[in-house]
Amino acid sequence: MTAQSRDSIDNIWGDRTPYVGQWPDRPDYQLADEPERWVQSACVLCSNGCGLDIAVKEGKIVGVRGRTDDRVNRGRLGPKGLHGWIANHSDNRLTQPLIRRDSGQLEPASWDEAMELIVRRSKEIYEQYTANAIGFYTSGQLFLEEYYTLAVIGKAGLGTPHMDGNTRLCTATAAAALKESFGSDGQPGSYTDLDMTEGILHVGHNISNTQTVLWMRILDRLSGPNPPKLVVIDPRRTATAAKADVHLAPRVGTNVPLLNGLLHLIIEAGHIDQDFIDNHTMDFDKLRQTVAKYSPERVEELTDVPVADLRAAATILGEVKSLVSTVLQGVYQSNQATAAAVQVNNINLIRGLIGKPGSGVLQMNGQPTAQNTRECGADGDLPAFRNWENPDHVQQLADLWNIEKEQLPAWKPPTHALEIFRYAEKGTLKMLWISATNPAVSLPDLHRVRAMLARKDLFVVAQDGFHTETTLLADVVLPAAIWGEKTGCFTNVDRTVHISHKAIEPPGEARADLDIWLDYARRMDFRDKDGEPLIKWNTPEEAFDAWRECTRGQLCDYTGMSYEKLSGGSGIQWPCNEQYPHGREHLYSDHVFRTFYDTAENFGHDLDTGAAVTPKTFKALNPAGRALLKGADYVVPHEIVDEDYPLHLTTGRVVFQFHTRTKTAHSRELNEAAPDAFIQLNVDDATRLGVEEGDILQIESRRGWAYAPACLGDIEPGHVFMPFHYGYWDNDERPRAVNEMTLYEWDPVSKQPYFKYAAVRLRKMQPGEPFEMDDPMRDEHLKEASENPRAHVADYLGLLDDSSRATAQALFAVAEKHKAEPDIGAICKMLARFSQEHSEDLQPCIQRYGETQEKEADKLLEVLQPSHHKGPLSLLRDLHDCWLLAQESHISIVVLKQATQALRDDEMMELLQRMSEHNSRQLAWLKTRIKQTAPQSLIVPS
Repeated sequence: MTAQSRDSIDNIWGDRTPYVGQWPDRPDYQLADEPERWVQSACVLCSNGCGLDIAVKEGKIVGVRGRTDDRVNRGRLGPKGLHGWIANHSDNRLTQPLIRRDSGQLEPASWDEAMELIVRRSKEIYEQYTANAIGFYTSGQLFLEEYYTLAVIGKAGLGTPHMDGNTRLCTATAAAALKESFGSDGQPGSYTDLDMTEGILHVGHNISNTQTVLWMRILDRLSGPNPPKLVVIDPRRTATAAKADVHLAPRVGTNVPLLNGLLHLIIEAGHIDQDFIDNHTMDFDKLRQTVAKYSPERVEELTDVPVADLRAAATILGEVKSLVSTVLQGVYQSNQATAAAVQVNNINLIRGLIGKPGSGVLQMNGQPTAQNTRECGADGDLPAFRNWENPDHVQQLADLWNIEKEQLPAWKPPTHALEIFRYAEKGTLKMLWISATNPAVSLPDLHRVRAMLARKDLFVVAQDGFHTETTLLADVVLPAAIWGEKTGCFTNVDRTVHISHKAIEPPGEARADLDIWLDYARRMDFRDKDGEPLIKWNTPEEAFDAWRECTRGQLCDYTGMSYEKLSGGSGIQWPCNEQYPHGREHLYSDHVFRTFYDTAENFGHDLDTGAAVTPKTFKALNPAGRALLKGADYVVPHEIVDEDYPLHLTTGRVVFQFHTRTKTAHSRELNEAAPDAFIQLNVDDATRLGVEEGDILQIESRRGWAYAPACLGDIEPGHVFMPFHYGYWDNDERPRAVNEMTLYEWDPVSKQPYFKYAAVRLRKMQPGEPFEMDDPMRDEHLKEASENPRAHVADYLGLLDDSSRATAQALFAVAEKHKAEPDIGAICKMLARFSQEHSEDLQPCIQRYGETQEKEADKLLEVLQPSHHKGPLSLLRDLHDCWLLAQESHISIVVLKQATQALRDDEMMELLQRMSEHNSRQLAWLKTRIKQTAPQSLIVPS
């Protein structure tokens, strides 16, 4: 018996149910057999989070059906949701642990053998190099119970700052933009806003392919009474763009000037809510001054978007009385990602269209549980939107987990994914535990990534449900249970939490990720400060209860939820607590944002450089619950087209595949619908190159190359598009991964890689011409272990020792030279003695860690020797030089304090703190005296 509600391959979005107000039900299902029972779950093959039931017969999944009572989908399912479950029974599943033996091959092992090896290597690396040599790289497809457990292990058990997820590749900018504008992660709006809104803006968001069910909701609105106006920004003419009232197709990398142009026109036309701006935002005048530079004519020059189209879009966005703006990878993975995403927030803010029915911003996610990676702290953030730079927040976690505050790696910003892999490349990361993701296909510049993972001094653990390109490079492979084979909860884009109950047993010896990490924690014997086990839960429900307590009083409050409450009906939005027992549709309905010092998740950044706003500066700014209107000027992309590489490359998804196809490729229907990569190019570009539909092309950047058939049309001239799903686990006959060519660079704020711009060239392959394969030896040096590795604390102890002695010498010289100045002699001698004491006090630390003497401060002193300066400027120049030498000490102290916190050396930290106080006094006095001396020395002739 087989049955289906529709052929979702040919009819992707199904029949229309036109509406306004309440979205009608439409039950979708796909069955291979008559089920014995149904098990409640939700779909994990995009970020929409559609409620569904799993059909089970004889211990196997035989189909799915949408849950009509679920607020997210009202019964509807997309093609991946209807067919993706087939992957659970794939022959490509991992079913037992594997260890790389002396032969160099991965061979079967028992769980005890595999875990004992991981624990032994963890302890060896920790003892030899500290936790700073251990990193975790996880996913956006696990359950919150697993992420939270991993976060506690990494942060409180080991104390490593090196934790991130592949969410860094897809939605790190979503979180960053929400923090920059509103003070915290967490979507202000709700899917139900689409049921009544007058306007929809999709920026870099091909929703028809990425969230098919959410697109069904919009299609049904467009087919119903009072349809919303639709504006789409995308360089390709997608199915989404085809439905737009106005489609803007900017040149890749020019989102910021385009959005600035829209803001300028909206402000110029007076389509703003001045009362809202005055009472609930900051820095509108600065924003207005910035965007005023982006006239329609200048925007057309920068983006290729016609003036008339820009004006038409601005009119819609300015005149609608309600507006839902959505953003995805076309912004997040492109030039000035965070700056551009923030400008979308600004559109809704200056119109006052936030926190109310029909209006909001959805900074979309790309994965089903990406929100939980961020919420639970598995991406490096502190759990439950706490702030690394707020000591009270750090203490809250220490109290919750019953550990000493110093055990948490709060001394530095969390290490983001590409930086973690860069540490591996440099040999300073010795162990990397990868779970539920496939970086050997999904990271940029793949040749480089493969070399990183193959390094002889890097111990790689890969935990997955399937054989992948990454597991082939691992030292230990752990077989993991996947969706349907374990129980847990996850949260979608609009904060709806679903429970997914275990429906079947995992294959072979595969285990749930939660059970693997609980086993690791037990074997590592992580303890709290009372000697009790650090991890105090053993089941998914106990882990959920622990997470609920972690969220108490936070924006993402789960305390009103339970497994019982989540079972049987619809998913529930957070916050869910005593005040909102059934969840809350809109954040910020009172227009009070999370921009108080005590509530902000971070204090913001310079959108161009990524430099963090300090706590002191944030306090002085005092946004006090107001949203921040941050403007940004256009910055040209780092890599631009030229004669050698004349085309812009952008990447993205196709509707029938998900990520690197480890699941979707195992569905015959899905894989036959999208079996291979392709290169989409403009018809005029194809004619110029002599290319016809289906011709095999070589595409090449400065980093690598690939081959794929041509697909003509529906993209702007000068651009090419390739989907990122395709790797080599099922076809290694030719290079075909687009990430062979992408840039290993990132946005300065969100640290999200630039997948959506690179300069490439195309060449038509001749019949019978062989494919050029990547040479794994072309960067063989990257895989070699470092010779004679050593720690480098000694280097900076040497620098600090040198600079302290040099500063003392310079200050004594100034005191002697300018003794006619009444204040100079005594104070310079006092400050010089500070530096003398520093050099003496450092000796125990130097005995402990060593000292490398490079005499850099002595070289600086030779140049800055106060005795060199003569004449009327000599005092000013001498003080100036002393300030420079004291700054040399200052930065060495800053660097050593960071390292000392990681070393947990309390004695050296106490010394450095005292030195820092002395150094601050030196710099403060020198700066004060310089400012006092400067006017008279420079202006009055002498």
